[in-house]
Amino acid sequence: MVTQVVQQSALVLNQNYEPLNVCSVRRAFVLVFRGKAELLAEGDEPIHGVDAVRFTSPSVIRLRDFVRRPLPHVRLTRREVFARDNNRCQYCNRQDGDLTLDHVIPRRLGGRHEWENLVAACRSCNHRKGGRTPSEARMRLRRKPLRPVATPGMLFARYMDHYVKWRPFLRGWVERRRGGRPAEAAAAGGD
Repeated sequence: MVTQVVQQSALVLNQNYEPLNVCSVRRAFVLVFRGKAELLAEGDEPIHGVDAVRFTSPSVIRLRDFVRRPLPHVRLTRREVFARDNNRCQYCNRQDGDLTLDHVIPRRLGGRHEWENLVAACRSCNHRKGGRTPSEARMRLRRKPLRPVATPGMLFARYMDHYVKWRPFLRGWVERRRGGRPAEAAAAGGD
């Protein structure tokens, strides 16, 4: 049970409350214990120490010092390409659970394995296209493949359902990703 608690995740916020990353509860506890971060939201289960001492497990922490970091980027993986393409085939627009990756310009013709050349395709469209370009196969892409921009909303939206205590700290950032008004603007301007 103790190992389960420290292997859960905690949200790390910068000094200005911008979401920075997700770390283990163990790492978050060490940051709070050493005074490098403050506890904003407690986890559900305590951390048991030596001699039956119980410590509060962190769920959300805020760093005491501002951290400058480079802009995050989205790693090129199958899952991220499918997410960018909304889990739809980019040729027939079918939402198929059995998607494949397709190189728009085939590798044999010099196409590279990069964001701008990869799309999600159902098996039948990928087979129909084969080793040809879309124009040679008389197929049309629904939209041009582009590198996604890594916004905090995009990076942290997937945690919103599982980590309920994180919602107040991520709500404005995730709404920006979904195209809604940020929570700060809605509260200030009212609807």
